[in-house]
Amino acid sequence: MSTVDLEPAAIGDQADDEDLRRARTDRLMRKARWILPLGFLALALGGWELVCVLNEIPHYILPAPSRVIWTLFAEWQLLFQALLNTLKIMALSLLLAVVGGVGLAVIFSQSRVIEMSLFPFAVILQVTPIVAIFPLINIYVEDHTSKLLLCAWIVAFFPILANTTLGLNSVDQNLRDLFKMNGASRWQTLRRLELPAAMPYFLGGLRIAGGLALIGAVVAEFVAGSSGLSSGLASQIVESGYRLKIPRLFAALVLISFTGIVIYFTLSLISHLALRKWHESALGRER
Repeated sequence: MSTVDLEPAAIGDQADDEDLRRARTDRLMRKARWILPLGFLALALGGWELVCVLNEIPHYILPAPSRVIWTLFAEWQLLFQALLNTLKIMALSLLLAVVGGVGLAVIFSQSRVIEMSLFPFAVILQVTPIVAIFPLINIYVEDHTSKLLLCAWIVAFFPILANTTLGLNSVDQNLRDLFKMNGASRWQTLRRLELPAAMPYFLGGLRIAGGLALIGAVVAEFVAGSSGLSSGLASQIVESGYRLKIPRLFAALVLISFTGIVIYFTLSLISHLALRKWHESALGRER
């Protein structure tokens, strides 16, 4: 057999080896994406625990991680009730932001005049700090829950409005012309072309708005200074700081951070499930 006859087989073997190496590298990177952060977190917590134990730092100054975890379980009923109150404000504000943001974005897509007239006010509302707006809300809104809900809604509203508007305005003009040539009405064009095309943009804005709604709810509680049975995690943090119950303060912070992570991954999963069968951003992950 000649050398020329062996070359195709050798090239094929090299390609197979390259594919195997690439597959192993991909598997290693997927594992490292979880192992490295978790390993670094364990190292940081271990160092924190060691510093507190060796220096005998009082728990009312800097509690050790073990003390924070013990407090989280010992006072779980109180913290869990506060978490539910914060989540209620967050969920309602996010729901209102979705309804209002998508509805207004659809109106903007149908009327350029309305978009040019109202969109600047949405930008102004977004860039104004909520702590500067809250005194006015405190004057004109009597119900305490409504105050918190309005503050969280203001923070979460703009990402959904801006992303959905961008998605509706980014539809290929050739496709618009094709729908028009086939006699499609504005409602049919919106329902069958513009809304599906804007779905990835909306879901991207939803992921951002989910975290911002939680931040807005927590900041609103800080500013409002609520207390009692209807208080949320932010109020528990403030109260724990005043009473020098620092382990409870850290436990509430852990709950807020963990809740934010769960919200982000939940919304990311919803986005993936909604797009995985037809959009390139989700199809690329499964290849």
